[in-house]
Amino acid sequence: MKEKITQASILLFEQKGFSQTSIQDIVDSIGVTKGTFYYYFTSKEQLLMEIHLDYISDLLNRQQSIMENEKLTYQEKLEKVIVLLIADIQDKGPSGRVFFREMRHLVEENVETIDKQRDLFRLNIEQLVADGIQAGEFRPELRADIVAFGVLGMANYSYNWFNPSGEISVEQLSKLFSMILFDGIKKP
Repeated sequence: MKEKITQASILLFEQKGFSQTSIQDIVDSIGVTKGTFYYYFTSKEQLLMEIHLDYISDLLNRQQSIMENEKLTYQEKLEKVIVLLIADIQDKGPSGRVFFREMRHLVEENVETIDKQRDLFRLNIEQLVADGIQAGEFRPELRADIVAFGVLGMANYSYNWFNPSGEISVEQLSKLFSMILFDGIKKP
């Protein structure tokens, strides 16, 4: 039941926004009472925090698997992180949109917790780039921190406009972003 409440909430938060969605809206959408909601969650904000933690924890776990794969080059790892972020739009789009749009509704203590997790994800990308520079795989004049912000900027903003059912697939968009990152847009 907790998962059912969470999934219904994600869809409602995506459609209506956190502020415009009431607990009554949530319980009505799945045909339960407010008592059922309060059995699992102390508040709507606690529910939102759990949605955020689940989302970023899952991303971090999958990112860590990529980073630990010793068979991959640093470029391949970075490409897989880009695919991870873009594929997530298809696989967990509503959760991602809630994660990016509704964080402002968390209390400060919870924002700090989520920010630490988001920073860890970014710092992992930064480390991949730094390791790739040190290994001679990437250009030495790059700033790993700026590259990491660039990767996240491209991929994370895609939640606002990318439609996985549209004219470009997850794979095509991921390849395009990787090409922009690794080759630039200048004609050779």
